[in-house]
Amino acid sequence: MEFTEKADREGGKPIEIVVRDLNVNGFITNQDLGTSQFFAPCVFYTSFSLPSKKRDSKRQDNGALLSGENNTVAPITSQRKAMLIFMCIPVGPGKSRLIFVSLRNFAVWIDRIIPRWMFHVGQNLILDSDLYLLHVEERKILDVGPSNWQKACFVPTKSDAKVVAFRRWLNKYSDGQVDWRGKFNGILPPSPPKEQLMDRYWSHVVNCSSCRVAYKGLNALEVVLQVISIASLGIFAATKQSLVSGAARVLMVAMAILCFAASRWLSHFIYKNFHFHDYNHALR
Repeated sequence: MEFTEKADREGGKPIEIVVRDLNVNGFITNQDLGTSQFFAPCVFYTSFSLPSKKRDSKRQDNGALLSGENNTVAPITSQRKAMLIFMCIPVGPGKSRLIFVSLRNFAVWIDRIIPRWMFHVGQNLILDSDLYLLHVEERKILDVGPSNWQKACFVPTKSDAKVVAFRRWLNKYSDGQVDWRGKFNGILPPSPPKEQLMDRYWSHVVNCSSCRVAYKGLNALEVVLQVISIASLGIFAATKQSLVSGAARVLMVAMAILCFAASRWLSHFIYKNFHFHDYNHALR
């Protein structure tokens, strides 16, 4: 009887990850689509190749015509590759600075059309959701001791292999924790309110030129919408009914309502994407 592996309701499947060459310099992992490597102590990168995309063409990339016995067109195969590079640098107990870059050799035209801040909205949502989970996990690990981290974390799946490998490296070569060399005592600070812990403005927006410009522009647009809403109502109230048609008066009221509603929605959008976006793992 042949066994066929099926995906779950959300399309998820087990990820086969093989860890090798774990030593003081880090470790390497292999999986179906690519390779990852941890460069101790703060750099991690992963590269993967997507299924090749074939396209028919009468010319090669260098402009030469393709020819054959039957003058057929040969397929050109272009391998699509992508890479993610993370640099996570501890700057104090419970605090790290994360720098990452995403590279690819396909669909690069998207970056020329869509502003960077729109990509950052989605990326920050992922980082914020991980941030709170790691914040809680860090304190649970401290309670049981770094060498007993398995008692605080449940990592049953094959895709957790990288987490387990990092913990093995940290325990073996760094005694399970960051060596602050006397600069800090290693005691974690008290947990701040969630809004402060996951504040996106001071952690990202003020340091990102694209998000900073978008934030200022969207705030200005919110003010413009409010001015238009108030001005429309003012004109409606000041204009004599005999001088303006009924349709025009209805239009002014409708414009005032729409602009006010748009300004309220925009205010919520700005706060949620540039200040604080709550995330509850229990509901995900």
